[in-house]
Amino acid sequence: MLDIQIKSLKEFTIEELYDVLQLRSEVFVVEQDCVYQDLDGKDQKALHVIGKKDNKIVAYTRIFKPGEYFIEASIGRVVVKKEERKYGYGQDIMKASIKAIEDRFKSPIIKISAQTYLKNFYTSLGFIEKGEEYLEDGIPHVTMIRKKV
Repeated sequence: MLDIQIKSLKEFTIEELYDVLQLRSEVFVVEQDCVYQDLDGKDQKALHVIGKKDNKIVAYTRIFKPGEYFIEASIGRVVVKKEERKYGYGQDIMKASIKAIEDRFKSPIIKISAQTYLKNFYTSLGFIEKGEEYLEDGIPHVTMIRKKV
């Protein structure tokens, strides 16, 4: 079971910040072999959804209120430590992120830029593909939208 916390960047401890940046780098840069600018100046505007297991960060997203990243509320930087994926923590962290957007931002619509190979995962969470596939940082992506039922 994940211990989920939601924090602004200012609420992070130095250790939490380091662990989140390390996890993002471990997956998005090293595992996916993608050179890109992770520190994009948007972390300051985001709320950070942190999933801890045994007090170690193993899952993470960042969420934005409408107008901060896209016109719609959004979820990004969805990441789960490779050896922890088999436990369904991707579902757990995404459900917590969706709930946080609905509760805190009162937004019924959520937009994501999903890696194409994860379409089925996001579809299982109620997201619907919109538009054509495109490249983002050299990786195929698709826009997906979720509307609260």
